[in-house]
Amino acid sequence: MRPTLQTVADAVGVSRSTVSNAYSRPDQLSAELRERILAAAAELGYAGPDPAARSLRRGRAGAIGMLFTATLSYAFTDPYAVQYLRGLAAAAERARTSLLLLPLSIEDEAAAVAAVREAVVDGFCVYCMPDWHPALDAIQARGLPVVSGQRRAGDAPTTAFVGIDEAAATRAAGAHLTALGHRRIAVIGEYFSFSPVTAPSELASPEEVAYYTSRERLRGYREAFAAAGVAWSSVTTVNVGGNGRSDGAAAAALVLDRAPRPTAIVALSDILALGVVDALRARGLRPGLDVSVIGFDDIPDAATASLTTIRQPAEERGRLSGQLLLDPPTDPAARTVVLPTELVVRASTGPAPS
Repeated sequence: MRPTLQTVADAVGVSRSTVSNAYSRPDQLSAELRERILAAAAELGYAGPDPAARSLRRGRAGAIGMLFTATLSYAFTDPYAVQYLRGLAAAAERARTSLLLLPLSIEDEAAAVAAVREAVVDGFCVYCMPDWHPALDAIQARGLPVVSGQRRAGDAPTTAFVGIDEAAATRAAGAHLTALGHRRIAVIGEYFSFSPVTAPSELASPEEVAYYTSRERLRGYREAFAAAGVAWSSVTTVNVGGNGRSDGAAAAALVLDRAPRPTAIVALSDILALGVVDALRARGLRPGLDVSVIGFDDIPDAATASLTTIRQPAEERGRLSGQLLLDPPTDPAARTVVLPTELVVRASTGPAPS
């Protein structure tokens, strides 16, 4: 039989609570008694109270969960995710709280829901998840605090929001493009469709997209294009199978290798936009001269590549998300934080070629 707290208590001749104090509240015991308890525990092969059970008794897990639909390596390799995670981790460290990363599969939704239900955490931080994913409903069902960078109709009133005005950000970028004379424009991004493949996506309107971030960014571009007389029906949209540089290059190839090619390609992340730049250079085309390119995020590589992009405060966003999760304000208005963005114009955009 596996030794228990009671096994040790019986061996030493003390109560269960006294043995528990030897591990969790040593100041309540004399040094001699604590040493006798720990020695008996070692002899019996007892490793100490179960951390999960102890967390349940206290009503606090001492950890927050970060949810995202990508592989675990994504959190450590995607530059924007790394900055966001750094801010979230800083908030957790200050509160002496652990951070549990939960990469949830798009293909195996049942496993993702199970992971959410079984996670021993005090709350959830939602990072880049499509609106349809059932794990979001599983989060709501648990009744724990939630901070999200997205908005959706099914969110509980208590769900906090830390994000940006996505549509306003891309509206500024779209106005920049149209002022340069661009009329043949392509847009590439994630979750334009339910299928994670890189392929053209026929979108009658941005409202068809079931992913908050992409939907709002597309909406901002549509409004900017409409103001310049560019009909949405003339804009080419391409869905990507992932947010990788190779995904961006593959999506760009679909529009660059046909005539007439677009004079501008906007990507809904810098990683995808850098892939577009790769595809241009592979064809002997010059960013900003032959085809203009715009990204989103302003990761460090964007400046190196002279990429026009939209800057958002990734680390600050993660830090504030952690703060709101760990110390929720009583004022409902304080549970919504909208951070500023900035259009950063570099050499990857220029006048439309005649």
